[in-house]
Amino acid sequence: MSDQLAPAEVAWQRLSPRNLLIDPVKVLGQFAFPAAVALFGISSGGGGMPWWALPFVVVGAVALGVLPWLTTFYRATDTQFQIRSGLLNKKTKTAPLDRVRSVDLEASLLHRVVGLTKVQIGTGVDDDRITLDSLTAAEAAGLRSFLLSRRTPVSPAPSPTDEVGTAPAAVQEEAPARVLAEIDWAWLRFAPFSLARLVVLAAAVGALSQFGDQLPIADTAESAWTWVHQFALTLVVAALFVGGLTSWVMVAVTGYIVQWWNMRLTREAGSLHLTAGLFTTRSISVEEQRVRGVELKEPVLLRLVGGAELSTLATGVGSGGVTAILPPCPQAVARSVGADVLETDAPMTVRLIEHGPAARRRSYIRHLWGALLVIAIPFVAMLWIDVPVWLTFVVTGAALAFAALSSEAAYRHLGHASTSEHIVVGSGELARVRTVLEHDGIIGWVVHQSWFQRRLALATLIATTAAGAERVVARDIPLGAAIRLADTATPGVLTPWLA
Repeated sequence: MSDQLAPAEVAWQRLSPRNLLIDPVKVLGQFAFPAAVALFGISSGGGGMPWWALPFVVVGAVALGVLPWLTTFYRATDTQFQIRSGLLNKKTKTAPLDRVRSVDLEASLLHRVVGLTKVQIGTGVDDDRITLDSLTAAEAAGLRSFLLSRRTPVSPAPSPTDEVGTAPAAVQEEAPARVLAEIDWAWLRFAPFSLARLVVLAAAVGALSQFGDQLPIADTAESAWTWVHQFALTLVVAALFVGGLTSWVMVAVTGYIVQWWNMRLTREAGSLHLTAGLFTTRSISVEEQRVRGVELKEPVLLRLVGGAELSTLATGVGSGGVTAILPPCPQAVARSVGADVLETDAPMTVRLIEHGPAARRRSYIRHLWGALLVIAIPFVAMLWIDVPVWLTFVVTGAALAFAALSSEAAYRHLGHASTSEHIVVGSGELARVRTVLEHDGIIGWVVHQSWFQRRLALATLIATTAAGAERVVARDIPLGAAIRLADTATPGVLTPWLA
């Protein structure tokens, strides 16, 4: 691409020819399971697809895989990025270069084998992105540099009155990339305390329970379980506990390594760049002007070992505007990187203002209602089945104890503060969350009071924003403090309601 040519003279370019090694393989993978079912499953019942039709399936899959390369073209002019695709239904997407907000690179294991990369271009309009799959690694890196540089305003040319010897602003070198964080494999100790991958283990257990009866050893396993139940139940329970714990540690550590391999967070050309991944390497770019704050999360297990997670709140990016930029890591590291992203450490260290005794009562009452519903289950069950009395007492004690602990934790996590440029809100029950939102990112305010809150002079204050989950909620905050917090962040908006 040449930025010296007029837009009409810029030639359309194809995807890399190596794409012909990628898309046919992906389409064949999508066809493999349905074709196997049609060939073996249905045919065994006396009808279905004959074996000689298999070559036609393969040829058809390859043809479908070749189409994207034949029908996709792109070009970048001085003012626009354009992509044209489609065989029968032609489609052209156009993005002004000054609207480009992010350029993410992704390379799966198959892409990396043939030296290709997928490019995803975000314009900040919605979650829909312009995707180029696939370019060579060099072409993808060059395209990202070109788009991000054109997004950044160009410095004005020097005036004739500039002093002799002063370097023109337009030719000054850009500041080198600054590394904000890199993976430290000592952080692996936090992997088992993050439950993000618990769904993987649950899915494996669910699949085993679903198809366990069809396994060849099902009868033998059932006989063995009967013997174990009679003679060695305690030993087997201990073995299952150790085995399950070992499996969880292996899954958590493996997932951590695969996701965060070679993680590197840098600041460069007005953007934050995150690169990570073992099998699939992702390079995510978020324009700093779009970053409106950060979210520091400390799940209960991670907090016990001094760990935390950090995400950015941005506008015009995918994943609901929330991008994880650090794996589970020490709290000090997460707070330090959060301060680097915000370019001030005040929001990460400021002491939160408590919401007072009335908010504590609200927290206890809210959790007590949930405990009463749990306690009612064994009592209602006694009407139809024979439930031991001791079981009702155990459930009651456990429910009340859990409600007391969770309500106290929820109250202690509540809080708010304001700095010169940000509001800070504490929330969470089992997980402690500190949400930082800059004043310029606040669109408006919602002050909500339920009947119970009005009796206690409390309110729920909601700061609406285009970043992250599009709202930051301060629950059960004293009404006067809510108005003052909003007025401090956006002076004059709620002044008429100030006491």
